Amino acid sequence: MTNQFEWTGQVGNVWAAEWQRTDRSFTPVTHRLLEAAQSQGFAQALDIGCGAGELAVSLAAEAPSARVIGVDVSDELLGIARERGDALPNLRFELCDAAAWTPGEGERPDLLVSRHGVMFFDDPVAAFAHIAGEAAPGANLIFSCFRERKENAWVRELASALPPGEGPKPDPNAPGPFAFGDRDRVAGILADAGWREIDFEPIDYPMLAGEGPGAVDEALSYFLRIGPAARAVASLEGKQREDALAGLRNVMERNLSDTRVTLPAACWIVTARAPG
Repeated sequence: MTNQFEWTGQVGNVWAAEWQRTDRSFTPVTHRLLEAAQSQGFAQALDIGCGAGELAVSLAAEAPSARVIGVDVSDELLGIARERGDALPNLRFELCDAAAWTPGEGERPDLLVSRHGVMFFDDPVAAFAHIAGEAAPGANLIFSCFRERKENAWVRELASALPPGEGPKPDPNAPGPFAFGDRDRVAGILADAGWREIDFEPIDYPMLAGEGPGAVDEALSYFLRIGPAARAVASLEGKQREDALAGLRNVMERNLSDTRVTLPAACWIVTARAPG
């Protein structure tokens, strides 16, 4: 989950296969994004890093007189999105990097949204400056992103089950899931790119990983497919792997309540306005 190459390869394939469980894990974030987006009103929306399309499909269904475009670099994820939005004539999806996207005639968006899809730009200032230049004057930007790694207990919980040194230790500012965790850095990126009226709303929510009679097994299988533990466990062998799997199961069991496994997550809802 660090660069465009990964999203166009194995990572994109896995997320396409897991889109239903991934959408479920982001449900509280999705609801807040849609609430914020729909309160603004819009005629043309762009969903940046739309993935399997949940946000774009919801916006198009709720505003049939508006037009919605979703862009992503993963053809596999877009295949799912197109199936989900097939019945909506005001919706389409494009295989494209948002940092280089250009609208067609009459398609300059007055609303730009993203659910955890903006943290992967190689040059975020240039990307957001380009997006601002392609947007309608005064367009609204609304996106979610994880807050800093240390604020996301689900990461610490998963890392606690791994051998020392196996947890991810990336550059916190490098493209990746936590690249936009630092509020001051994100505000600086957006301001340097020309955006104004920048604001941050902190959201704490339960990340649902498994539910029902087999909630623990489902949650374990999910985190072995997606997230920071998946790659680490895949690289282990023998007793180290067995111990890591046992540790992860223990994490799931500790976070089981009423047939649901949830882990604490923390994100920002970021809003801004394009130049007028």
